[in-house]
Amino acid sequence: MERETEVMASRFKRICVFCGSSQGKKTSYQEAAIELGKVLVSKNIDLVYGGGSIGLMGLVSQAVHDGGRHVIGVIPKTLMPRELTGETVGEVKAVADMHQRKAEMARHSDAFIALPGGYGTLEELLEVITWAQLGIHDKPVGLLNVDGYYNSLLSFIDKAVEEGFISPNARHIIVSAPTAKELVKKLEEYVPRHEGVASKLSWEMEQFVYSQKYDMDGFAA
Repeated sequence: MERETEVMASRFKRICVFCGSSQGKKTSYQEAAIELGKVLVSKNIDLVYGGGSIGLMGLVSQAVHDGGRHVIGVIPKTLMPRELTGETVGEVKAVADMHQRKAEMARHSDAFIALPGGYGTLEELLEVITWAQLGIHDKPVGLLNVDGYYNSLLSFIDKAVEEGFISPNARHIIVSAPTAKELVKKLEEYVPRHEGVASKLSWEMEQFVYSQKYDMDGFAA
């Protein structure tokens, strides 16, 4: 009984998963999304994600929901007709825009994982990595590198380190593994090495000012 409790324990309450609204051409991507959902369930971790019910987003959210864990989907109102098809599981938070979506997802999460995806997944991933580099958060960021999907990205980042654009400590921000079980284990063992330059309070104030300006300019719904 003690061994089972130890296996199921986790330092994370919620993990944010970035992933594609498409399923991809390989079944291994779809299998990885479902397996990630099952690993989160096995460790009593809830899911925060982009709110879609199609593609890899739909697969991982359904797996977590079917396992009895809470699912929070965050999606801009303008994207709901395009990305939400069928019946969405869990709790859906509608926000005004993409910026607010990322801030809301980050606020609710203890760690981040990127499954295979496209431009949107990459943009979300790189922003939370940048936030970590700036010291805005110390939450671990993981790549689920299914069948080497992110090998080219990791090679680019290693090249940026070699050429002096990314520090070796900042390179340590990114954790990668080929399977969900191995990746979550690495994220739980993660210890930050980078030096923070922005306080949490200053970041939260910046977000508040941005939101106020956005509402006043009439761009937010």
